[in-house]
Amino acid sequence: MQPNHNGTNPLAVEAINVTRSLPVAGEEIAILNGISFKIRQGEFVALTGPSGSGKSTLLGILAGIDSPSSGRIIVAGTDITRLPERALARIRNEKIGIVFQSFNLIATLTAQENVEVPLYVSREPGYARARAREALETVGLGDRLYHRPHQLSGGQQQRVAIARAIVTQPTLLLADEPTGNLDSKTGVQMLDLFNRLRAELGVTLIVATHDPAVAERADRVLHIVDGQLAQPTAEAVVFPVRRPVVAGVVR
Repeated sequence: MQPNHNGTNPLAVEAINVTRSLPVAGEEIAILNGISFKIRQGEFVALTGPSGSGKSTLLGILAGIDSPSSGRIIVAGTDITRLPERALARIRNEKIGIVFQSFNLIATLTAQENVEVPLYVSREPGYARARAREALETVGLGDRLYHRPHQLSGGQQQRVAIARAIVTQPTLLLADEPTGNLDSKTGVQMLDLFNRLRAELGVTLIVATHDPAVAERADRVLHIVDGQLAQPTAEAVVFPVRRPVVAGVVR
């Protein structure tokens, strides 16, 4: 399916009046306060806002790692808000790829073995090995299959983390501060890689970031202040005019 440029693509993610609060010192502290939005298939959306605004909390809820206090999250037509854990784990494994800021690679495993991990649940070992190699080749690490994390640069470790996130062929790719631990040159390379993956795989990309360079590359920005969607201020990053979604084939 080719993404349209007129905003009529199918919805990839919908948040409906999402709230999240946590008990602190005997009182409920609001982290998210009634957030609603729609993101269409193939879009690249940046989540921005000051530290503590709720970006990472929202990303965790979109990933199904955390649950909202109220409201609903719909991913690829499925309401994941109150799914039993087994069904939610299947959605995460099949439809959602996650790239963590700290990479979260297993130090004792090679790059290929790290990428195979999401496929251990329901796939044959031969399939897992072949898919992991393909994913690593896609991110430019076909020559680093047997290197362990300590033998890789920060940018290479991030590429392994991205390969692990796409190995299950998800429709939605979430990234938390993907350039936060990288130098500016490597950060630009990561953004180029994300755009290439979006074009080639047709994934929807949602990135939580403080980096203006990330926001400038996005199709759209959702700016969060005090747990609510807000218009960016003059002091915030300069947000781009809406650009057409990159064409690509959705699997």
